[in-house]
Amino acid sequence: MPINLLHRHVLEDHISGFETNANPNHLSVIRRPVIFSVLAHAGYEAAVAEALHNADDIASRYCSPSEFLAVSQTRGAGSVAEFLTAIPGASFVNQSDGFVLMAISGPSVRAILSKCLAVDLHPDTFGEGHSAAMMCCHVAANVARTGRNTFELLVPRSFAGSVFDELMEAGSAHALTRGFAD
Repeated sequence: MPINLLHRHVLEDHISGFETNANPNHLSVIRRPVIFSVLAHAGYEAAVAEALHNADDIASRYCSPSEFLAVSQTRGAGSVAEFLTAIPGASFVNQSDGFVLMAISGPSVRAILSKCLAVDLHPDTFGEGHSAAMMCCHVAANVARTGRNTFELLVPRSFAGSVFDELMEAGSAHALTRGFAD
């Protein structure tokens, strides 16, 4: 007898039933991003970084000098894996089920994130396109600035509920709303 399994997002209970119209300050949870951990072999670090930077529909997230995260919201896992296979000196593994991707945006985003991060997010210090591994709400995360007032956070799936709740608490004074990005 076949068993049909449905995909249920780890933050479903935190969001479902609480949907509202998005305020200027909004936390979006991306339902099915594709996330690969990419390791550059010794001597190939610059070539791997350049290939990831030039990829279409794949955002490169810096982790360390030889480690990156390749994130896509539009391409499938097979397409990203095919692209990564063609990069000489790169090893990779699909981490899509191990991470949750959240995007937070709005005019008060830096004030909200300042309650959760011990990093200066001023545009002169942490500009658009920059990313770094850091602690967010006491959890290891990768934070990227994707726009003037937009950041993406990648957090381990098992800690996503805790980070989500702390972000909502930090944003309560700024009327932060939440929802799935569909």
